[in-house]
Amino acid sequence: MDKKQQAFRSITEVAKTLALPSHVLRFWETKFTQIEPVKRAGGRRYYRQKDVELICRIKSLLYEEGYTIRGAQMLLKEEKAAGKNVDSLPEEPTFQAETQSYLSHAILAELKSIREEIADILKA
Repeated sequence: MDKKQQAFRSITEVAKTLALPSHVLRFWETKFTQIEPVKRAGGRRYYRQKDVELICRIKSLLYEEGYTIRGAQMLLKEEKAAGKNVDSLPEEPTFQAETQSYLSHAILAELKSIREEIADILKA
């Protein structure tokens, strides 16, 4: 039986769903302060849907897009400051001069390609 979308998930459920070890989730909590699971008696962690989505985004940034932890932290911080959320992608990415200094042109081209693929999928 599947849980409802708004139901809390245990660390084991999240780890299994995202194919990550539990210790990686605990480590990421120390590096990404945006991950805020509810902690119950005995220190048990329960994740909200927004936490699971954020962890999925972090996994994508680190494992698929090749960001370092520091780079992913900076990107998430900039997105939050710009008022962006995980679900919305801008039509044309706008990057500040500081951001361009650590993002290579290859990554920018790849992001543009991915955005175009997403747009094509959404049109279909």
